[in-house]
Amino acid sequence: MASAFTITDIETDLACPGASSFVQIQLNDLTDYPLASAGVNTPPAAIVPAKFRNYADQVRDFRVYDDDVWIVTYPKCGTTWTQEMVWLIAHDLDYQTARDVNLNTRSHFLEIGAIADKIPVDTVTVAASMKRPRHIKSHLPMALLPRQLWTVKPRIVYVARNPKDVAVSYLHHYRMIMGYRGTKEAFLDGLLEDRVMFCPQIRHALDFWTLKDEPNVLFLTYESMKRDLRSVLPKVCTFFGKSFTDEQLDALAVHLSFDQMKKNPSTNNDQMVRSAMKMNGREGEQFEFMRKGIVGDFRNELSEEYIERFDRFIEQQLASSDFKYDL
Repeated sequence: MASAFTITDIETDLACPGASSFVQIQLNDLTDYPLASAGVNTPPAAIVPAKFRNYADQVRDFRVYDDDVWIVTYPKCGTTWTQEMVWLIAHDLDYQTARDVNLNTRSHFLEIGAIADKIPVDTVTVAASMKRPRHIKSHLPMALLPRQLWTVKPRIVYVARNPKDVAVSYLHHYRMIMGYRGTKEAFLDGLLEDRVMFCPQIRHALDFWTLKDEPNVLFLTYESMKRDLRSVLPKVCTFFGKSFTDEQLDALAVHLSFDQMKKNPSTNNDQMVRSAMKMNGREGEQFEFMRKGIVGDFRNELSEEYIERFDRFIEQQLASSDFKYDL
């Protein structure tokens, strides 16, 4: 059977031990593609590690259930934070299980084994066999996600974040977890040219913004969660059909605070980080998955030139949309 995709090898200066080569992947079969009705007849081609060519059709045909919960983001947009928030709300604030069972087990990263060169586990098959109701996380752009998401319509939580802060956080992640040894400038240029893994970045968010009014889609921003998480929690509870007292929500906000998440071994990804750093040549170096967790940190790490270039890039990408990044 013919693939639904055209997959092309690309030249890159962003290869690293975690992903040694990359491909550009274009969805050709628009059956069930949710933006076709909005006049989007050509989804953007996406950049993924070459390993994904062996999984693209498997992911597209992945069976989805209506009691699934999907957390979708571009990398470094508060994914782990959102996973813990969503899991606890959906499971009636079961802190005991949340402490006893690692978040990565409770909320599974669909494609990590399909993109990481040195992870031998077929994590797509693992996700398929998870006990329901499943919580599944993905960084894949809309065109590469399972087609049944758009017909079965499980709950999907999407989180967007200002691309300048993403750039800084993603650079640290790419260096320390993926083992990238190239220059900062090459990585930033790659983001501005949509050549980094899971790009195109802004279109990633805009596609889900188009679906924001669908009853099974909740669109959040990292900045609104950082500004006042407590005020965001009732919106998430309503989305999941849950109701808690003010005292319970106050306690949940404390549990989800950056300091508490960073100290929590179930959520801080410390074990995953150490394992990835060892695999990708960074063993013994200092890095924490939850690094700063602040809004506007790009001002401390990006030059004025790159800030201006990102500003122009964002303005151009958003020109035809009513979506604006929340700063």
